[in-house]
Amino acid sequence: MSACGGPPQPQSPAGNASGRLVFCRKFQKEMPGLDAPPWPGELGQRIYENISAEAWKMWEERMKMILNEYRLMPWQKEAQEIVKKHMEDFFFGEGAALPPGYVPEQGKG
Repeated sequence: MSACGGPPQPQSPAGNASGRLVFCRKFQKEMPGLDAPPWPGELGQRIYENISAEAWKMWEERMKMILNEYRLMPWQKEAQEIVKKHMEDFFFGEGAALPPGYVPEQGKG
């Protein structure tokens, strides 16, 4: 495969090639949404309809931390249930919205 020609492809479902906007429940404002539901079932659909691509990227970082902290293997059913519970709390639980004026930490590099 050649790296020449065409725009770079997104590395995760957090892309927004469609330009679709959602009112993000995490940031409490209209932002670019995901191009497709990032998780199966009803929860994935709720995330697709209510969560921005930016908030999903934040979740991906949190999910890595959870997988490492609990020493989970993502393909195990038990791990998927734990991740799902944390995901629901992260996006829709009490206190899920970020405080007004929140600025995400910029990565180094």
